[in-house]
Amino acid sequence: MEQQFARAEVKHVRVSARKAGRYAAAIKGMKYQQAYSTLEFMTSPTAKTVQKVLASAGANAEENHDMTRDQLYVYEAVANQGPTFRRFRPAMRGMATRIRKRTSHIIIVLSDKPRKS
Repeated sequence: MEQQFARAEVKHVRVSARKAGRYAAAIKGMKYQQAYSTLEFMTSPTAKTVQKVLASAGANAEENHDMTRDQLYVYEAVANQGPTFRRFRPAMRGMATRIRKRTSHIIIVLSDKPRKS
């Protein structure tokens, strides 16, 4: 039987890709239930966002591919850099400094088989 995949992604999340990538890397390779409970006990708002994407990928797997959540593995979890919002803030002597508000795209792919190393 061929390996099946289900994915979910959220774009333009107002968190830097580096911070979101920490939580994505933490769940990579885990079983679905273990990854969900791991994110549940993390206190960061970013972890809650990654958890929502994981739940969405699980729902996609059940609805579109007839897979059960008990048999799913986190095949891939990445946080790519999105567009950066640039804002300006007054600085000394009439100058302005740039503030970069970074965004990210979080992608989670679930599979019915674990990833081979």
